[in-house]
Amino acid sequence: MFLLPGILITYYVTHTPIPPEYATEIKRYLFARQHPEDGGWGLHIEGHSSVFGTSMNYVALRLIGVSEEDPRMIKARGLLHKFGGAVYGPHWAKFWLSILGVMEWEGVNPVPPEIWLLPDWVPFAPWRWWIHMRQVFLPMSWLWSKQWSHPLDDLTRQLREELYTQPYSSVDFAAHRNSIHEADNYYPKTWVLNAANEMLVRVWNPYLRPSSLIKRAEDWTWELIRMEDENTEYAGLGPVNNPMNMVACYLHDGPDSESVRRHRERLDDYMWVKGEGMLANGTNGVQVWDTAFITQAIVVAGFADQPKWRPMLTKALEFLDDHQLRENVPDQEKCYRQHRKGAWPFSTKDQGYTVSDCTAEGLRSTLQLQEMYNFPKLVSEERLKDAVDCLLHLQNPSGGFSEYEVTRGSPKLEWLNAAEVFGGIMISYDHPECTTASVTALSLFSQLYPDYRAEEIRLAKQKAVAHIKHTQRADGSWYGSWGICFTYAAMFALESLASIGETYETSADSRRGCDFLIEKQQADGGWGESYLSSSTHQYVQHEKSQVCQTAWSLLGLMEAGYPHKEPLERGIKLLMSRQQPNGEWLQEAIEGVFNQSW
Repeated sequence: MFLLPGILITYYVTHTPIPPEYATEIKRYLFARQHPEDGGWGLHIEGHSSVFGTSMNYVALRLIGVSEEDPRMIKARGLLHKFGGAVYGPHWAKFWLSILGVMEWEGVNPVPPEIWLLPDWVPFAPWRWWIHMRQVFLPMSWLWSKQWSHPLDDLTRQLREELYTQPYSSVDFAAHRNSIHEADNYYPKTWVLNAANEMLVRVWNPYLRPSSLIKRAEDWTWELIRMEDENTEYAGLGPVNNPMNMVACYLHDGPDSESVRRHRERLDDYMWVKGEGMLANGTNGVQVWDTAFITQAIVVAGFADQPKWRPMLTKALEFLDDHQLRENVPDQEKCYRQHRKGAWPFSTKDQGYTVSDCTAEGLRSTLQLQEMYNFPKLVSEERLKDAVDCLLHLQNPSGGFSEYEVTRGSPKLEWLNAAEVFGGIMISYDHPECTTASVTALSLFSQLYPDYRAEEIRLAKQKAVAHIKHTQRADGSWYGSWGICFTYAAMFALESLASIGETYETSADSRRGCDFLIEKQQADGGWGESYLSSSTHQYVQHEKSQVCQTAWSLLGLMEAGYPHKEPLERGIKLLMSRQQPNGEWLQEAIEGVFNQSW
């Protein structure tokens, strides 16, 4: 719920017209997702109301023409004032409100671009950060240094009076740099970060920050912004950094520049219309990811060799062929990008970021279609080997796999986490989903190409499996990061163990994983896990069974060869009972909460 407002603020401050049909559908969506009792919005559609969600979505609605006298807006404003006003929002909210010109930059904790000038050997240098943090704080630091705000106009002048509990001119924004409401303070700033911020505000900025260093830092951060734009065809890594990059281009290159034009076109990539209206995606799509899993589902269902499905599967293979990344970015070392030749991204080739489990699933789908079911060999053997090479590049010394790149820094970097609403975001961590998907894909590849890097693949799988077993909890579960949560991780983990011959019958680890799932099965035969599992790190039952978690659990149990049919049959009956007449299953509760909170 915090993604769309940043995009709309970017439209507004860059004088990009918001299409009226967008405004209509956005209003529908935001009002549909307004909390029915308190009138606010949260971090995500099932989260509690917060200053972040309420202030940003209130502003979004005002920017698309909703009157401040609308009863729903009055209710939202009342809650915001009850929270203490927008000064109690987290760092990212204060940043965006300052860009819009409805908050003063003195209220934003510093993000100095000079940090990008640190030598690579420094333990907290930005190149060591998780890629999303790196790419968000890159334009954020450039814009913070410029202290640029949209010129005051009638609407922003009015917003200044609506967002606070006292007249705007009387607000001491500097005194509210660290003000944050408890509803937003998921991960409080550490004393280390607070001390660093105080030093920057009281000593570095006023006394020790020479103009020559500022220029050098701004020039280098701008160069990194430019490379991110060009390396992603202006699609950007995600819908947080890309709008910020667009604002930076608007300031640096001018409103009529080619870079701003390209960004204007690409912002559409993040917009999505569903039954409730228009919202912003967390990425520019999931095209490769969904295509890979759809083809695998058809293969597993036994339909891949049927003529009816062959044209569709051929098109899917053509899509995977088109979107494999065939070269590294030209400035890989300079802009700290991971090796990507041979990888598949999460969405499209244009966006162009390596993702380990997307590469694994793309490789697996391609192998199934080309090698096992004799579809046209569109992806050459050399390119299949490139994918394997890329996966091997992505393994960490721990044996686990991160998502976009190898781990580059210490977990102690979390002491510098300035976001307040997200946890575990400062470095790339090992994830069971990424690790297990890589094991499964490498196992299939080795069956079909047993002579290629055989010993290296064997050792990589050995280390990965050891890591999977090491991260299994005493109760038999694995904590998942990209879906909710323990059921999601169990599906991948049990499948990967099965791919190396460890099943319920042969492996104590597989048995413990299956027993954990069986213990969580609900009375109606299904599984339902709440998004709260992600933030509490403990399994939290949803009040009702969910189709997705039921399917994930069943897949894990069946891959493991769970020998008792009765629980499986009950789960399958639950799935059948929820299927619609047209063959689909309806959206139920959210299936993914990322960064331990949203």
